[in-house]
Amino acid sequence: MASLPPPPRPCVSPPVLPYVVALADDLSGAAETACALGGPVRLSLNAADVAETAAAHDLVVDLDTRHLPSAEAAYAVRTALRAAQAGPPRLLYKKVDSQLRGHLAVEAAAYAEGATAVVIAPALPAARRTVTGGVVHVNGVPLHRTDGWRAERASAPRSLAEALSGLPVRTVPLDAVRSEPAVLEAEFQRIAASGAHPAPDAETDADLDAVAAAVLRLGPGFRLLGSGGLAAALGRTLLRPAAATPPPTPARDCTPLLFVVGTAEPGAVAQIAHLTALGAHHVPLDPADLAAGTVRLPRTAAAALTVLSIDGSAGPRPGAGRALSTALGALAAAYPGRPDLVLTGGETARTTLDALGIGELEPLGEIHHGAVHSRTPDGRHVVTRPGSHGAEDSLLRITVALRPRPAASAAAV
Repeated sequence: MASLPPPPRPCVSPPVLPYVVALADDLSGAAETACALGGPVRLSLNAADVAETAAAHDLVVDLDTRHLPSAEAAYAVRTALRAAQAGPPRLLYKKVDSQLRGHLAVEAAAYAEGATAVVIAPALPAARRTVTGGVVHVNGVPLHRTDGWRAERASAPRSLAEALSGLPVRTVPLDAVRSEPAVLEAEFQRIAASGAHPAPDAETDADLDAVAAAVLRLGPGFRLLGSGGLAAALGRTLLRPAAATPPPTPARDCTPLLFVVGTAEPGAVAQIAHLTALGAHHVPLDPADLAAGTVRLPRTAAAALTVLSIDGSAGPRPGAGRALSTALGALAAAYPGRPDLVLTGGETARTTLDALGIGELEPLGEIHHGAVHSRTPDGRHVVTRPGSHGAEDSLLRITVALRPRPAASAAAV
């Protein structure tokens, strides 16, 4: 007699999971994370908001620690973590730079306090940033062999273990990430039991999905640390109400649009060239004059499209980023006509909004990867974008999204 097939497994829906508290070290990364999570979200520039008691949405907070001394950055993370744990149950996420910039080691160590383990996955496949053998690669090239750290005081780390010096890290190879879920979970547990933290390799969004799902199954003792790529994987994995669709954005063709380009990336020159071809007024600013506070915008700057940028022809100025961003932000805040804003570079975005007294953003969506369109409480439109993101046509695509009729008319001329 033939044996009967095994009974079907009961269909059990996974539980609805708590909302997320995400801690970011700069504003463009915070906005990227807010969009990536995909649910109802509040994006705050005030670290004190981590202690809020409402739990009906994700909360992403920009701690703005990139410019701080390392001890102060660690203290900011530790304080925010304590406040988050004192509130309603939330899932913890630490947003870090996909090229490992910032105070990664000390912030990760502070974030790891009290956790069973922190699962570390900074890969960002959408920007061709992957992790293989515990080494971050950019377009297939190891990070330390690229110029991604050209504006930093130090050299790029050769591996995640080096970047996280002082925090014991164990690489989880791709074959384990792509194995059965139980195998990956067991590997994370084994590493945690040894007193170390798992750092899974990842080359694709599917790899990051597997990592996020494993951590959610392992429970709140395991915390996530990664870039916008892992945040997006977390958003795909969580079961929560979808974010409400924002109302249609009204046409604002008569409102000036101000681009504030604070990035040192070489590609910014070509991105700006696309705008000047549309008739944008470009104001390159001498770094020395900007730092000295002697820059004054010419009267002709009050145009429909204006670009303020730091003249990088003399090369990057390591260590001067915050001072220049602060001066650039103050200049942008004084621009006449209450323009909508496109802000590239996390520090530039933060200092500009600080100068304007803006402490919260409502994310509306992404124009392209990393270019997040938000609205301020008083109705101004703001696009933030990491300095290292975006192809040559990035700023043009943002212009077309915000000002479709003028952009189309200019392109036709």
